[in-house]
Amino acid sequence: MKILFMGTPLFAVPSLEALIAAGHQVVGVFSQPDKPKNRGMKLQPTPVKVCAQVHNIPVFQPTKLRDGTALETIRQLEPDLIVVAAYGRILPQEILDYPRLGCVNVHSSLLPKYRGAAPIHWAILNGEQETGVTLMHMALALDAGDIIAQRATPIDPDETVEELHDRLARLGADLLAETLPHLEDGTATRTPQEESQATLAPMLSRALSPMDFTRPARALHDQVRGLIPWPAAVTELGGVRCKIFATTVLEETTGKVPGTVLQADKKGLKLACGEGTVLRIDQLQADGGKRMAAADYLRGHPIPVNE
Repeated sequence: MKILFMGTPLFAVPSLEALIAAGHQVVGVFSQPDKPKNRGMKLQPTPVKVCAQVHNIPVFQPTKLRDGTALETIRQLEPDLIVVAAYGRILPQEILDYPRLGCVNVHSSLLPKYRGAAPIHWAILNGEQETGVTLMHMALALDAGDIIAQRATPIDPDETVEELHDRLARLGADLLAETLPHLEDGTATRTPQEESQATLAPMLSRALSPMDFTRPARALHDQVRGLIPWPAAVTELGGVRCKIFATTVLEETTGKVPGTVLQADKKGLKLACGEGTVLRIDQLQADGGKRMAAADYLRGHPIPVNE
């Protein structure tokens, strides 16, 4: 098939590589415009753009999709199918209607759960034990198109967003490669989503960062691993604001008030949490400092223990 691919971040790269490996003719790639990064504010190409350039695939980075320019480019490329993975833009109806086989999207959740910008994060933040990927036909409504295929996977209780992201990117690419022949020959299934089961996964914000130690240790552990690397879970330790990057839910219990520092030495930094649970902070980053093991931080920044 002649395929136009639309994607931007690292999540989308395995799907593009799967199309190339399967022998399809990727006639072009749409990706978000390059953005300035780091101290020098030098424009950085998107991961999908870098991948496309390695394979000598033409890259297009329109700033608008509704002025007719993008549609004219698509008409010139004449794709049979448009494949989208984390492109970051809603496609107008005239683009959705153009390819003879339609537009399909690789989404990182088991739809209709977690429609939106941050499905991987919210699955972890909400303590889900399972997630997956969905290949769906695209519609104007956000992530509401008919489901073509899905694949589920368990979430390890200590798995971070970054780790789950990489697994789902590969899982989505595999599902895409396996399903494309059925799209081509017309045998792919099409199942409407159950709207009553739909949930949203909105963009993250710093408002999610503060840790509330009246919550159980497990909920705080999920918060930490669900907000890596940004905006990161945050708390104050010894009067210093710290981002928390790794924690362990301990089996021990306590009668101390939530937020009480139970231990702060080379053996660890333990705090009382809601329902008598205990959380150990393993890795942190103080404001203005480097990310490090909590035990290393405590050597230079002792924190009093509440007896």
